[in-house]
Amino acid sequence: MTEHGTRAPGPLDRTLRRLMGEEAWTRMLEGAFERRHPIGATLLRQGEAGTHVLALLSGVAKVSRRERDGDVRLLAFRGPGELLGEVAVLDDGVRSASVQAITDCTVAVLAKTVFLRFVGEQDLFPVMVRYAMGRLRESDLARSGGDVLPRLAAALVALADVSAGADGAGGARGARGAGRVELALTRDELAQHLGVSRNTVTAALAGLAAHRVEAGRRAITIGDLPALRRAAGTPRA
Repeated sequence: MTEHGTRAPGPLDRTLRRLMGEEAWTRMLEGAFERRHPIGATLLRQGEAGTHVLALLSGVAKVSRRERDGDVRLLAFRGPGELLGEVAVLDDGVRSASVQAITDCTVAVLAKTVFLRFVGEQDLFPVMVRYAMGRLRESDLARSGGDVLPRLAAALVALADVSAGADGAGGARGARGAGRVELALTRDELAQHLGVSRNTVTAALAGLAAHRVEAGRRAITIGDLPALRRAAGTPRA
């Protein structure tokens, strides 16, 4: 909450489902079929043609891009209500990034022709532009520089909030309350996301230990989400 009692927008407020409205989201899914992916599965692959889009129904996925020098950048995390792969469909190009499930995921698959027809008939192109710009701003903000500790705290809080809307699918538990939240995430991935070194992330995680953040080999555990919100300087999403 803000000091005036108005809830600040959180990750779940910026999903495409929220932007286009429940009715339009439901109608869009009428032209789709469901597909399930286990944790670790690749949902979309960088460099492939944009033949379809995916509406994420449950679970959490990460979006990453391999640069020309071989480095990998973790651009964002996506949860329920998000759309994946729409840029390559809208600009008739190839995938600019890969998407991998970090929990078990269920997606709705829409063919390119079906999706474009729906967007045109519903006059949703302005909404798609607003959605794309919001996601770009979010990705840039994570790597905007400044003190790494609050940036890391903010990234973990945002992912916990996204995971809270994931219908209980793996990777995060207890994100709705003050209990423990377990995120299937590594130090290397956090470093990619923030645009810093692994050692810098390790030092920042040590600094967050006082807020009951624990780092394992393949997971980050948040023991007190409200305390981590305070460290990040963010209100409850």
